[in-house]
Amino acid sequence: MYRKLSFIIVSIFSFSTLLSAQYMLKESHRKPSKIDHMPKNKVADMRKIPQDPAFYAKQIKPWPKARQKRSDEAFNRKYFKPWKLKKLDIPLKDFGWEVRFVSKNKIYTENRKQIPASVYRKWIQNANYTQKDTKRYKAITTERTNVKALPTSAAFYLDPHRIGEGFPFNYNQNSALHMNVPLYVSHFSKDRKWAFVRASYAFGWVKTHDIALVDDKFIHAFKNGKYAITVKDNLRLYDEKGKAVSFVKLGTLFPLSKDGIHYLAAKRGSDAKAHIEKVSVSHPGIIARKPLPFTPKNVAMVAKEFYGEPYGWGGGYGCRDCSATTRDFLGVFGIFLRRNSSKQAKDGQSVYIKGIPPQAKKKKIIREADPFRSLLYVPGHIVLYLGEYKGEPVIMHTYWGIRKKDGSKLITGRTIITSTEPGKERSDTKESSRLINTLKTIVKF
Repeated sequence: MYRKLSFIIVSIFSFSTLLSAQYMLKESHRKPSKIDHMPKNKVADMRKIPQDPAFYAKQIKPWPKARQKRSDEAFNRKYFKPWKLKKLDIPLKDFGWEVRFVSKNKIYTENRKQIPASVYRKWIQNANYTQKDTKRYKAITTERTNVKALPTSAAFYLDPHRIGEGFPFNYNQNSALHMNVPLYVSHFSKDRKWAFVRASYAFGWVKTHDIALVDDKFIHAFKNGKYAITVKDNLRLYDEKGKAVSFVKLGTLFPLSKDGIHYLAAKRGSDAKAHIEKVSVSHPGIIARKPLPFTPKNVAMVAKEFYGEPYGWGGGYGCRDCSATTRDFLGVFGIFLRRNSSKQAKDGQSVYIKGIPPQAKKKKIIREADPFRSLLYVPGHIVLYLGEYKGEPVIMHTYWGIRKKDGSKLITGRTIITSTEPGKERSDTKESSRLINTLKTIVKF
């Protein structure tokens, strides 16, 4: 009788725990936008080279579990670092770049009208930089949010008449943050609609209503040492009424609940403070315990999620640029990367390959780089090395386009799989600008 009663109590408790989850994470899709109407030119590589990451996954080299564990522990330390800061730690050379940018350059709207100084001076005034680092709050993102260079939703471009400028290169789109990202809040804009934040991999202005303040009690509950990460892209989080709470990209971290069934998410309360909500998932395959084991099956599954995604400068329009793709892919396996390609090139062990003749460089890449765990870097662009095919190194990268002899670009505008010489077959592409000739370093993890 006692055992039967105990079973009933446990069953009731388990059932009530299931009912207590207020959020539901489901498979969804990215809403179409003008980013989907960009040119999508193809080159011979995309027809001749296998386009399924699974083809290359069998080439991965073993990654000792102890090394992956250490890497993941370092990831967690960096991810939560904003909650340990006592003061803003952005280098002076990096701080204020946006003010210098709009002040020294002619900037334009998307429809090619120059933005007058009277407009951008209001943006700068609203930035309230005299109050820099006066708040020193700890906070967290409660939904996916864009990080702006200045506290405005307005876009600004360099001269759209020039090759390589204009849409989608909105210089006010600094980055994008997943939900559940710890923040250090420096101060607020004058209109209080924006907060200047420092996250683990980016800094800038986010909308105040997309974040919530945290206290030590919240941090203790949220930073529990057991984390999962989304391994499917373009998910969506819903509340108990079925209302969408946030768009959720692959690479979003969720702490595990103590019950071992649910996950945790930060919710902004009416008091602007963060509260924890339990999260159920519609399908267990959309999220996994972090770090995901580095196996052929897993690397192929995750890499395939990125393939074909439109190029989204700074994470705009719910998409990714080259460094966001590498960051989110490697993050699943416990490797932390910063926002920009130049910073990512310093996040791992560098092997210098600049100046090596093309064929020798290819051989060195195949010999030195670890498939699905090494990056190849050229200033302004970074790619994931997948392996080799018929003696050629193969890469996956979110690529805007291939430089042509007239200075323009053949726009590919999405995440593609190519050799290190995409467009080689075309007579109008610029040979000196081919990746194999410009690649500077292999970045190993």
